[in-house]
Amino acid sequence: MKLLTDLFSTDYGLMSVIGIAFMIGMGVFFLRLFMGKMDEDAKRAGE
Repeated sequence: MKLLTDLFSTDYGLMSVIGIAFMIGMGVFFLRLFMGKMDEDAKRAGE
């Protein structure tokens, strides 16, 4: 429990949570962007 208390109550813990959330969000954004571009390119190549 001390680990979770430190993670959410200290400044370095909160920065870690924010950094991890930002990286996961960025990964999801780029995954959707690249998958959309690949689908668009596949449709264009099939024409």
